[in-house]
Amino acid sequence: MSNSMLRGTMLLTGANYTSKVLGMLYVIPFYALVGEAGGTLYSYAYNPYQIFLTLSSLGIPMAMAKFVAKYDALEDHATKQSMFKSGMMVMMLMGLVTFLTMFFSAEWLAKLFLPDDDLTNSVEDAAFVIKMVSFSLIIVAPMSLIRGYFQGHQSMEPSAVSIVVEQIVRIAFLLAGAFIVIKVLNGTIRQAVGVAAFAAFIGAVASALVLLAFYRKHKPKMEHELEASQGTLTFPKRDKYQELLSYAGPFILVGVATPMYQMIDQFTFNRIMSWIGKAEVSEDLLSVILVYGHKLVIIPVTLAIGLAMAVLPAITKAYTEDNTRLYKHYINQAILIVVLLVLPAAVGLSILSEQAYGTLYDVEKAVNYGGSLLGYYAPVSLFFAMFTVSAAVLQGINRQNFAVVSLGVGLLLKVILNFPLIFIFEENGAVFATGIAVLVASILNFYKIHQVTHFKIRPLYRKSLLIAILTFIMAVVVLIVRWLVGLPFGIEASKTKFLVQLLVTIPIGAYVYLWLAYKTTLLERLLGDRVKRLSKLFP
Repeated sequence: MSNSMLRGTMLLTGANYTSKVLGMLYVIPFYALVGEAGGTLYSYAYNPYQIFLTLSSLGIPMAMAKFVAKYDALEDHATKQSMFKSGMMVMMLMGLVTFLTMFFSAEWLAKLFLPDDDLTNSVEDAAFVIKMVSFSLIIVAPMSLIRGYFQGHQSMEPSAVSIVVEQIVRIAFLLAGAFIVIKVLNGTIRQAVGVAAFAAFIGAVASALVLLAFYRKHKPKMEHELEASQGTLTFPKRDKYQELLSYAGPFILVGVATPMYQMIDQFTFNRIMSWIGKAEVSEDLLSVILVYGHKLVIIPVTLAIGLAMAVLPAITKAYTEDNTRLYKHYINQAILIVVLLVLPAAVGLSILSEQAYGTLYDVEKAVNYGGSLLGYYAPVSLFFAMFTVSAAVLQGINRQNFAVVSLGVGLLLKVILNFPLIFIFEENGAVFATGIAVLVASILNFYKIHQVTHFKIRPLYRKSLLIAILTFIMAVVVLIVRWLVGLPFGIEASKTKFLVQLLVTIPIGAYVYLWLAYKTTLLERLLGDRVKRLSKLFP
């Protein structure tokens, strides 16, 4: 893997991991303030917000990254600058339009999610929270375009810094606001969750200010490139818009993949659980799938998101230059790095699901349902990661439209499977349906990539098999250590027991896996010679 691509991956992955870890940790005090009912209420607003967020950008930010990478390779800086300025105007308009649409459709959306008056949250509660989160759409759309512009230049630092700043500011406002509402003003759960939702707007403003500072810093360099540009707007604007939109369309649908799967659960889960006589626990179980468990599951996927952002401009540039060897190498490396890091993380989370849920949230609920549901959900993170990276590769090799086909197949499978699997397996059925659907969509993507590029499968298979063997050894060690650490505490579950098991088991499991990966030279083959610096850690 090239140094620039590896550095970009590490920067974005580090930023996304930091953001997700912060997003996981804030849930602990937030859960204590608003409970599971408040968490579910928050999800009623957050998941449609994710979809409106993608619609507000029209897929243009990631398309801009691809567009910039292509015309940077062609040294046509005039074209890329012209499209960036035009794109900003479009994003500002779309941010305003989607804000107004979401704000005024809040009650209609709330009625879709809450068909039963016997549920804890009301339609009015959900509508209020949806309105509060919608304000951030005004800022996020143009802000995301600036991120795409920098990523197209393979400059990942602005995006990385802005992601972390956005999350820190959002969480600080969210927790402070919810605490003041509940503890100081003696307000309601609805009001506290509404303030928490509005925190997305505050975080977006902070992130936008960071990106503008980076843009001003890089502006002289961009102006110099423009003056020396070999390109002089050789294509009519209409043709450029058509090209940009041809990239952007698939990004819209791929960007809403995870929220769409969750929206299907939001539309169907409460209804089906009511039909089988479990309406009284339906919202608590849904909160695990959509909020509390999902925040843990999505952490391994963060690597794939960072890798996808870094790999897209790199593959696009190599493909534009017709450097077959290089883009095939990038494709193999991207897939293997996801397997290398996401597979053991998913397996480890599955094994320690009860401990993780009990430590972060509630011990009794972890033992009763949260831990087991999270255990089934954790492996799905590998499939989400594979879909994210494979979709980015398809876009890099100009086959982005196929990602729409595979996503459509996945969503259709999710709809078809949700009803029978929830009837048979109850709450676990929703997780099984998602896992099968995303896996099938990922397989379709990889089939198409191989059909176009003919990248070598045998080396990929051998290395993936080795990673699976190392993960199995790690899993055995984790199971043994978890059991040994739990012996002094007896059979009774407690937060202290779960916390100690996590603190001891995670470092040992991670060390065993990395030691094996280092000794088998797997790390060096995938991440380069820099790994040799770790020799003192792995004697």
